[in-house]
Amino acid sequence: MKRPGTSDARSRPRPIVCFATQGRGHIEDERIAALLGELEVERFDFDRAHKLRSAFRLARIALARRPRLLVMEGTGTAGGLVLLAMRLLARVPYVVSSGDAVGPFLGLHSRALGLLGAAYERVLCRNCAGFVGWTPYLVGRAMTFGAPRGMTAAGWTRSEPAGGARERVRRELGIPEWAIVVGLAGSLHWNDRVGYVYGAEIVQAVRRAGREDVVACVLGDGDGLQRLRELAGEDLGGRVLLPGRVPPELVPDYLAAFDIGSLSQSVDAVGSFRYTTKLSEYLAAGLPVLTGQVPAAYDLDEGYIWRLPGEAPWGSQFIDALTALLAGLERAELDERRAAAAAAHAELFDRAAQQRRMTAFVTDILADGGRG
Repeated sequence: MKRPGTSDARSRPRPIVCFATQGRGHIEDERIAALLGELEVERFDFDRAHKLRSAFRLARIALARRPRLLVMEGTGTAGGLVLLAMRLLARVPYVVSSGDAVGPFLGLHSRALGLLGAAYERVLCRNCAGFVGWTPYLVGRAMTFGAPRGMTAAGWTRSEPAGGARERVRRELGIPEWAIVVGLAGSLHWNDRVGYVYGAEIVQAVRRAGREDVVACVLGDGDGLQRLRELAGEDLGGRVLLPGRVPPELVPDYLAAFDIGSLSQSVDAVGSFRYTTKLSEYLAAGLPVLTGQVPAAYDLDEGYIWRLPGEAPWGSQFIDALTALLAGLERAELDERRAAAAAAHAELFDRAAQQRRMTAFVTDILADGGRG
């Protein structure tokens, strides 16, 4: 896969150009490159730290090369506005791939941002040649907004746990073999509007359950890590483990040390549209899953999902239900759910199958002249 802008752009045939708004090296950059791996595509290195500079550079390349298709992973406005401008000024078609409902997601931070994000999301979908959603719910949303074509690519796990990873990681973290470990891995950013950071409900429930054999383990770093430390109190380092950031290539090994994985999703226009990349990683590690009563918890359940009531993981109803579950959880039930997770059908998260579908999707768009 080539990268544009390194030689005389005008002398080359019209390319397909892809980029990720999260920037080069991010998991989303790897995702879109892999999805398009069977096609002749040039990757544009979008620099998230210098969004405007990257946007202008992308616009210059697009105007000079007039790509057959622009493909964007993510919905960042710096990249999205370039797509809209190229569609209007140069009739360059584009495809958007996204894992979030933009308006509701931004609305978590402020009502004004949510309204602006919703308008931007509608315009982006209405003018695209096709939309790739991380879930079928997002595809339906995009097509309701006017996207002429859609497909689902749910993501995949990047690697499997190494042999002996469970025992090794548990030794490193000081976790007894008989302990039941519930946890998650993610970016630990504090949301001031709702007063929440990923993993807060796990820490609270483990402490309240009062069992010495149930341990919370939250992997990740961010401005919310200190909040989790405060919630852990005197149990930090014992029943609550906060190892910090783990290199991506080692995350599967750490997940193998868990017994239960948590998907902290709210039952609203943000969480209800998601699967999250963690679900494929949990299944690869053979972990049953804790989550709310979101659509995926019904659609994908093969006996390995606990659906807890409550509108959000930061709500008292959810935390109370999680506390009760952990307080009464029997080893036999856990083993049964772990067996169901290990036997679950994972075709949805098969990388090769998603790549084949993406190839067909883009090929059909190009055959139709980029009109969708």
